[in-house]
Amino acid sequence: MRTEDVLAAIATGLWRWDNASGIVTLDAEAARLLGLPAEPVQLTEAAVRSRFHPVDWNEIDGVVNLAVAEGTLAEARLRIMDGHGRVIRTVRSRSKPLIEGEDYQLVGTLQEVAEPQPGTAARTPITGDWRRSREAFLLDAGRALAEARSTAEVLRVAASLSMPGFSPDGLAVFGVAGERLTIIGHHGHNVGDEGPFTSMSLDTDYPAAEVVRTGRAIYLPTPEEYLRRFPVTWPLAQRFGRQSWAYLPLIVAGRTMGAWMAAFKHPVGFTPDERSVLTTVARMLAQALARAGVAESERELSLGLQRTMMPVLGPGIPGLHVAARYVPTGGGLQVGGDWYDMIQLPGGRIALVIGDVQGHDVRAAGLMGQLRIALRAYASEGHRPDAVLSRASRFLYGITNGESPGAPESRERRGEGGADGGGSGPGLLDNGPRFATCLYLEIDPVTGVVDLARAGHPDPAVRMTDGTVLLRPTAGGLPLGIDPDTDYPTTRFTLEPGETLMMCTDGLLETGGHDLDSGWERIRTLLEGHDGESLEELADSLVEAVHGPGSHHTTGPLADRREDDIAVLLLSRQGPTARQAPRRTMMTIAQAEPERIAAARQHMRQLLHDWTDEDQIDSAVLMVSEMVTNVLIHTDGDALLVAEVTCDDASKRRMRVEVADASDELPHKRHPGEMASSGRGLVLMEMLAHAWGVDPQGEGKSIWFELNEPPAEKPR
Repeated sequence: MRTEDVLAAIATGLWRWDNASGIVTLDAEAARLLGLPAEPVQLTEAAVRSRFHPVDWNEIDGVVNLAVAEGTLAEARLRIMDGHGRVIRTVRSRSKPLIEGEDYQLVGTLQEVAEPQPGTAARTPITGDWRRSREAFLLDAGRALAEARSTAEVLRVAASLSMPGFSPDGLAVFGVAGERLTIIGHHGHNVGDEGPFTSMSLDTDYPAAEVVRTGRAIYLPTPEEYLRRFPVTWPLAQRFGRQSWAYLPLIVAGRTMGAWMAAFKHPVGFTPDERSVLTTVARMLAQALARAGVAESERELSLGLQRTMMPVLGPGIPGLHVAARYVPTGGGLQVGGDWYDMIQLPGGRIALVIGDVQGHDVRAAGLMGQLRIALRAYASEGHRPDAVLSRASRFLYGITNGESPGAPESRERRGEGGADGGGSGPGLLDNGPRFATCLYLEIDPVTGVVDLARAGHPDPAVRMTDGTVLLRPTAGGLPLGIDPDTDYPTTRFTLEPGETLMMCTDGLLETGGHDLDSGWERIRTLLEGHDGESLEELADSLVEAVHGPGSHHTTGPLADRREDDIAVLLLSRQGPTARQAPRRTMMTIAQAEPERIAAARQHMRQLLHDWTDEDQIDSAVLMVSEMVTNVLIHTDGDALLVAEVTCDDASKRRMRVEVADASDELPHKRHPGEMASSGRGLVLMEMLAHAWGVDPQGEGKSIWFELNEPPAEKPR
């Protein structure tokens, strides 16, 4: 007796499901158990799926996937339904996956079993627990839709949702534009299929239009029902070969903003549970689309503000290369108070400005726009850098304290004492005054002479032709807008051909948990490693060091690190570079700023970062400290420090340091006692320097020393 006859005698059928082709082969008994004529047959997956209860089908899909992954048997209890959606029997399925590369075939048996009595549990992995499946699905769907940040992402999530037992094969989202229905997006259709639906009057006899008009869902379980209710537009739907349709309103805050269509290639009865799931998904989809629309409007507004407020660097400047980047914070409208600008000045000079208004909100962006215009106006009038910042500070103080700049009552509102002396006078706005840091410089492209004024902003950095990177300490004043009478001293230096000047806001330094010092070390390492050729590549590298690739173009996975706005401005001077260009720096230490002696020591260490003799570096730092301190103690003027490293040939380098002041009194060599607290400066120089001296000048004097670098030891 054949095996098929034995199995038929015990009411057991054989079946084979080819996952690659989607064809299911049934023997006569398996076909009978599925409610079909008792003869061997081959059916499509959709045809077989229509014979099972949708809840059971959804759960067995997970069991089969687990069996394929683990190579085990897949066992399940399935309810068989007739063409009217009634359960006619329950069968038990046992199958074994036969894996063939990336595809597989399921070979198994079907056997009719009795329905479990009330109060008993079915002894199979599948329980048919509709509520558990529905709640798990809705949790996943809600989480996925909540994370979607654009309309396109919402539509992709909606298309990927696998509903428990009745996943749709076609989706469409309709929106409303005036009195017309439009297609926002669709899935499960070919390109161009949306043509007839792209602009449809709301008066059209079409299910989605009626849903928008009435705000009530429409369920069409069969093609006959569709034809009966909407005969005019039935030909539009007939060509897609679907069997059931659900149209649900997308409602937000009581307003119907569109409709959602879910279409099925297999018959769906739309039971109360199924309608409940569809209704819940439609509500979540409507909320997700509304959030995405708001986010896209904010992004569009943000980009518009950025395009309006951020300047274009314009055509190339003979003798100079300029590159800039602006990175907004990751939240809100992605606008803030950081900015940069480039201004053409009379006589061929160029002004560059970078700044940071306190805050990352729309008000900060508005103040930034006003301040940028004011700075451009003051610079174009021909004022020097110190005057430009003084006027800008007075301007910002006026607009943030609710008074007109230069108004007669300004000084009364700034008066000391009284009820308003604490800075909360009647002229203040409710949200309080704001300040801004700023760095403003003018450069002559021909000579490279830079005049710079600084208002509470980080110092600029210079990358020299040999790759050495130095912070350029500059004199500065308070941030703009704090005190309208603040002075801003000007620092002058020369940008040599081949050197690059970097200006940035504190966001570039501090993002990622850094302070100004550790953040500077991170950026300096990157500057030193750059080849010095392309400023655009360097600008990208600086931003990527903080945010990752491409972050200055769009938000992305690293947006959570956008803690502050970032502006970066790079300036490089072109021209012939000497083969052995000297390494030169200069800084001023004022009488009122003795704390800058520490900056001078650090400056020397940066200048000598690759000096072969550590002891000579310590000696140079010690002598510089002594020389500058003597000027501040024994004279009434400021100290000017000039340091230079020159290379006579490929193996000999010499360092020369000079400190000048305006006093004519020459230093005298003394012999201090053991307990004396001073008088050792010249003694130290005589001991540590290879050469030193004091040179009288027209006004004042300069004291200098030289150190010769010893040859590097050859490795043994």
